[in-house]
Parts: sequence; C-alpha cells; structure tokens
Amino acid sequence: MGSFRRSLIGVHRILNSNRSSVAVPSSQASFGPRYRGVSDFSSINSNDTLSSDIDLSNEESKRRLFNSLLYRSKQRGFLELDLVLGKWVAEHIHSMDEKGIKALVQVLDLENPDLWKWLTGQERPPESVKTNPVFTAVHDKVLNNLNSHSAPETRATPGQPWREYDVRKREDEVREIAKNLKNERQKLLCLY
Repeated sequence: MGSFRRSLIGVHRILNSNRSSVAVPSSQASFGPRYRGVSDFSSINSNDTLSSDIDLSNEESKRRLFNSLLYRSKQRGFLELDLVLGKWVAEHIHSMDEKGIKALVQVLDLENPDLWKWLTGQERPPESVKTNPVFTAVHDKVLNNLNSHSAPETRATPGQPWREYDVRKREDEVREIAKNLKNERQKLLCLY
C-alpha cells in the first residue's frame, strides 16, 4: 500500500511539473484537482506540495479540502488525538484562511506520539512547532482542559514522561501503605 501511494505521489508531481511547462489540453486539465487528495495524505514536507494544492477559489474545492483535513484530524489512529484534533478542526476549519490551513497541515503531518507529548506538556516542542498558530491554539485548549478537569498532582511535570512519574508515585504510595500496615500490626500484637 505504501509503495502504491508513493508511486501515485510521484505521478502527481510529474503531472504538476509538466503542467507548468507544457500546455495541457482542456480534456486533461481536470486531472490535477480531481486527484489532488493523493498528496494531502503524504508525509512529504507540506511546503513542497501544499502551495499548489490549496485552492479556496470555489466552494467545491473548499469543501473537498476541508473534508480531507477534517478526515485527517479525526482518523489519526491515536484515539486521544482523534478526539482533540478532530473536535478542534471541526470547530475552526471554516474560519481559516490559506495561512491557517497551511499551519493546520503542518500540525497534521507531525507524528502522533510526539504531537501528543507536546500538546500535553510532557515534552517541550521544537521551536518550529511552538510557533505554529494552530499548534499553539490546540496546545492552549488541551492545557486549559487539563487544568480545569484534573488535579496537578495527577500529571507529570513538563519534560518528565507520564509513566515514570506514575510508577514512582505508586511505589511511594505502596511503601507508605506497607509502613502503615506494619505499624498497625505491631500495635495489634502489643494489645494481645
């Protein structure tokens, strides 16, 4: 499947490069936009393919682009991101301009584990991601939800993974319980 997608992307690039240097007959002119979605799902640098792919000139191309981006945000294969990004994109995509859509595509091109760690504050994002307006808005929403719906002591400190924090905290709790049980046992033995 991956090699098929790469070959389709290669064909798409060839057709786009030929379109700029060769006059395309009107019967073939509709080929490019009809298959534009091929490059929307690629992990290629978005600046290379997106500048020619964003077409907000008519309602049909807007609808296709918005549906494609909404699908990509809701079907990432990482449930937490599907919910967070899908809801945010559904609420904001219709008010975005071309610059906002490019920023959204850059966020959607990020790897799931890294994006989740950056959004939840487990790790610090790179500068290029931190300055992305879409990332900043989603990050603010996630942190706002975390702050209003969970106690700070249940979360890892920034830069510290969740698992290590949870394991260490649980170990401390178990030690404390064991210590209390030992003290209670000694008290009971003294009574008898």
